[in-house]
Amino acid sequence: MRNLKATGSQAKQIGGATGVARKHESAAKHVAGEAVYVDDMLEPRGTLYGAVGYSSIAKGRIASMDLSAVRQSDGVVDVLLLDDIPGHTDIGAVFDGDPILTSDEIKYQGQPIFVVVADTEQQARRAVKQAVIEFIEEAPMLDVVEALTAKQFVRPSHYMAHGDAQVALENAPKRLQAEQHVGGQEHFYLEGQVALVVPAEDGGMLVYSSTQHPSEVQKLVAEVLNVPVNRITVDMRRMGGGFGGKESQAAAWACMAAALVLKTKRPVKIRLPRVDDMTMTGKRHPFYNTYDIGFDEQGLIQGADIMVAGNCGHSADLSDAIVDRAMFHADNAYYLPNVSIAGHRCMTNTVSHTAFRGFGGPQGMMIIERAMDDIARAVGKDPLDVRKLNLYGAAGRDTTPYHQKVEHNLLLELIEQLEQSSNYGARKAEIRQWNQTSRVLKRGLALTPVKFGISFTLQHLNQAGALIHIYTDGSIQVNHGGTEMGQGLHTKIIQIVAEALAIDPDEIQITATRTDKVPNTSPTAASSGTDLNGQAARNAALILKQRIAKCIAEHKECAIESVCFTEGRIYWGDQDESMSFADAALFAYEHRVSLSATGYYKTPKIWYDRDKAKGRPFFYFAYGAAVSEVIVDTLTGEYKVVGVDILHDVGRSLNPAVDRGQIEGGFIQGMGWLTTEELKWNDKGALMSNGPATYKIPAISDTPKRFNVGLFERANDEETVYHSKAVGEPPFMLAISVWSALRDAISSISDYRISPPLDTPATPERVLNAVMVTRELAKQQEGRSQS
Repeated sequence: MRNLKATGSQAKQIGGATGVARKHESAAKHVAGEAVYVDDMLEPRGTLYGAVGYSSIAKGRIASMDLSAVRQSDGVVDVLLLDDIPGHTDIGAVFDGDPILTSDEIKYQGQPIFVVVADTEQQARRAVKQAVIEFIEEAPMLDVVEALTAKQFVRPSHYMAHGDAQVALENAPKRLQAEQHVGGQEHFYLEGQVALVVPAEDGGMLVYSSTQHPSEVQKLVAEVLNVPVNRITVDMRRMGGGFGGKESQAAAWACMAAALVLKTKRPVKIRLPRVDDMTMTGKRHPFYNTYDIGFDEQGLIQGADIMVAGNCGHSADLSDAIVDRAMFHADNAYYLPNVSIAGHRCMTNTVSHTAFRGFGGPQGMMIIERAMDDIARAVGKDPLDVRKLNLYGAAGRDTTPYHQKVEHNLLLELIEQLEQSSNYGARKAEIRQWNQTSRVLKRGLALTPVKFGISFTLQHLNQAGALIHIYTDGSIQVNHGGTEMGQGLHTKIIQIVAEALAIDPDEIQITATRTDKVPNTSPTAASSGTDLNGQAARNAALILKQRIAKCIAEHKECAIESVCFTEGRIYWGDQDESMSFADAALFAYEHRVSLSATGYYKTPKIWYDRDKAKGRPFFYFAYGAAVSEVIVDTLTGEYKVVGVDILHDVGRSLNPAVDRGQIEGGFIQGMGWLTTEELKWNDKGALMSNGPATYKIPAISDTPKRFNVGLFERANDEETVYHSKAVGEPPFMLAISVWSALRDAISSISDYRISPPLDTPATPERVLNAVMVTRELAKQQEGRSQS
């Protein structure tokens, strides 16, 4: 007992609250249906309900608008138009270009034009359909390649380079070029966009919003109303999923509701129906990528010229940073000694695409993973051998295209461990033999790695705050700037605080994220929720621990170094005397010690000079690898994922159960993005995949029967909270192994000589087309060899 110290380095020894599986803090409420989301809240008396009227065309102008039938509809109380907005009318997250409503120009189908409020939600939805709006329609720009050719961008292009790519390409023994279309993705959160705004005193408002970024909602509502930010309070207890779709795009509905509260002096709630939600909100950016790569006879890359072009939609939203992150991850796990990377932000007449798990990183990784498969076919090697040959390694092979050193590299060790545990080599040989005798069904196997940078690439977002109260009965209330969307952030924060104070996690209560408790918060995004808010909460807990220890030392006349927190008790002196944590809290209060503290944290070491395209944008990298096996029907293009083995780097896991859940969920969501989830707009720019009948996310039946997830637990070398690593986004990209396995199966038709073209999502139609193209190319190749 005497040697126990309340320090972070020995936290596991003292508290034991982290590093263990603990159920989600709201799990029981989720199962029982008792978890309260915004739409479940008891609404104040007199609440009105809003519905949004939006454009049916993708580009043009409003010729005339008659809303008289809307105003006369049953239950209608008022209508909000652009001219009714007292303050800012542009609510762009970073750059201008996102008007809250439009009265003239139309840039995409789904652009909000007016909002109606009525006594009931049904009345509002019926009334909004009574609008008579005539448009002057123009031909929309919908194709990203056309936008790229026309240099139609929402933001300037960005470039980065390392070495001399062109000289290396010209001197390379072998050279390949390819292009690739990577589809977007609908967030399909279970809880749609919703906001409830309640009037308060002095022109203030209380905003309940399903948002990943309460501070941004607070700021934008204040700007729309033309009031100081301190008049607006945003409250967010939990979201029914976000995935990035509620980072910037939750703000509009809160702003509309707030403007209607100002107009009607009554509470207003806006909840989007699923079709309206899918029509009016942004998706994962579709990308158009190309590569020009030179390599030697063994498949070792010597030079690469890579281009990534994001389809951003009509405005910038978060696209500048998203395309940057695609560029940062265009190398994925591979050292490119001579490389140039161009990133373009293309403007099209669709809804403005936005943040989605991985934030552009997955789209950037796709092009280099295609290259690895293509190089392998060109040199006649297994793709895994080519991947391992090109991995980041020791000094001289450890610098990224943006000049950050890849330190504490776990790639080769992790991959080889997975290769062995998944029995990759024997399975690969068995599959090759099986494919030789199976004429219709073909199997494929692929192992792909992930190296994902952790930090916001916008430096000032890498900060967080927390507020902790200890009450005189020893119970604790924690508030922090992160938001809970089902990912287990609150659960981990509880464990972190319990570890720091060496108490039972059940003594800790997390309260709703509120802008009047912790101000100026960053969005819960970039996999940094626990890294930032967990460290801030821990810092606050350590301040309180120090205060209590000092109080005990002073009044028990002992050295402060002898005060020890362990297992819910506090010992001092010769460790013969102790009191419970609850008694200590009361003791400190009675001796006039503050039991409330704020904690703050900012990520160290990170910087990026965008003008020079050099820096250290990431505090550290998270690594992982996945082996996926598929079987493909070459007559129909239908396929099934039959097995998945994952080994993922989580540092020192704060909660292995939560981490496994994130890995499993991220992989399945990534698999959906690359296989079944297809966004479809018609030639007029109208979204056709606007509901579950026309947009297919993975079902439980799509989960592979063999689904093994292992945690590569090794303490993070960087000083993160208890040396853990982020686990929200990195596992998403493990699903690239499914797409690579599909290409492997199709390539077997050509005895693995042809690398099939396969854009994503790899629907059965695209797979069948790739089968036919591969067969034709194989015939042509055979004909040339015979002649």
